[in-house]
Amino acid sequence: MLNFQQKVIFMKKYFDVLRKCPLFIGIADEHIFKMLNCLGAKSESFDKKYTIIGEGNPAKFIGILLSGSAQIEQMDYYGNRTIVGRVEPSQLFSEAFACAQVDAVPVSVIANEPCDVFLIDCSHILHTCQNNCSFHQQMIFNLMKNLAVKIIVFHQKIEITSKRTTREKLMSYLMFCAKEVGSNSFDIPYDRQELADFLEVDRSGLSAEISKLRKEGVLTSTKKHFELL
Repeated sequence: MLNFQQKVIFMKKYFDVLRKCPLFIGIADEHIFKMLNCLGAKSESFDKKYTIIGEGNPAKFIGILLSGSAQIEQMDYYGNRTIVGRVEPSQLFSEAFACAQVDAVPVSVIANEPCDVFLIDCSHILHTCQNNCSFHQQMIFNLMKNLAVKIIVFHQKIEITSKRTTREKLMSYLMFCAKEVGSNSFDIPYDRQELADFLEVDRSGLSAEISKLRKEGVLTSTKKHFELL
């Protein structure tokens, strides 16, 4: 835990990231520091592969990723991993579970690389403070809007993973990525194993389908880069 002076330095270091956070849209720069202090935000650092929020723990904190990247993962009874999503700097995570106050978070948030985060007790966001800060209502609106966007993204993943075959899942995902960036040439955030876990398919079967699609002239690929032909 950082002391007050260290915390101010930490905030200044990541101020540009915080300004892009969905939680602070429409809030003046000079109010962001005040808001984080009012909310009692905790600064934490995590090494690669460390668990930021663990599956099974009570849902209490909303996280803001400041640096690095993280993955939201779920393990089934047999130890099979499903990648639910990815978290990049300025993005929120665990907000839905914290708002719902679930007794046990059903996913884990794992650091892909060294990460710095702010963790905010959700109750400090949902209940206005004694200071009656003018920006608090805007922050609650921002949180609800962000949750709505996450629901749309979740439905898109369901649409992809509900396809019957590995090929259909893969092509559905790649076409979604191409549409999102507005180009038939793009990078994805996952390596082969992670892509298989995201699509909920076997890695060897996925690799075989990518090879077939290359031979058929449907696409080209190099590591995380794909081009639809």
